[in-house]
Amino acid sequence: MKQFFTKKEIFNIPNSLSLFRLFLIIPFWILFDNFHEPYVPLIIVGLAIFSVFTDLLDGYIARKYNQITEFGKIIDPLSDKICVGFIIVKLFLMGMIDPLMFSLIIGRDVLIFTLGIFFTKKYGIILASNYLGKFTVLIIGVLILLTVLQIPYYSLLYKFFYIATIIMIFLSLFGYGYRVYEFIKQKKNEVI
Repeated sequence: MKQFFTKKEIFNIPNSLSLFRLFLIIPFWILFDNFHEPYVPLIIVGLAIFSVFTDLLDGYIARKYNQITEFGKIIDPLSDKICVGFIIVKLFLMGMIDPLMFSLIIGRDVLIFTLGIFFTKKYGIILASNYLGKFTVLIIGVLILLTVLQIPYYSLLYKFFYIATIIMIFLSLFGYGYRVYEFIKQKKNEVI
């Protein structure tokens, strides 16, 4: 694995979109600090949808124009994790997300991030996010939007996405663990 990334690799269009998404934390911070002002929850939802759009766009551009980079494999999921983590922490501190969901979402991201660092140091490659991970983040995102829009916890819609989020968190952790296991098994077979 390369130790340093070139400017060209860092600042291509997909990676610039991921970096831009990372800096969306600043307006999210300001908006959450003014959450009870009129229309602020709707502005947060709009900004979140815009963030999802940039996430889809950077992946599309990277694949279509062959601009997939090692830096992109790091910054894209890291931007997602930091944005989602920040919003979840804010919602938890505001009493809008319960401790179980807070622990599961933050715990999943910390575990995957820690395992990713260990895996990269040990084997010198970065496991890019896959569709299962992206779908999990999408389901978490819908739950966040429902929470920001203050959809009642007892509503069928909220309960559905609450349960779906828990299921997807465990499925994505299993999927990530399985990918790591398969890679390690393949490496051991290459050595034999």
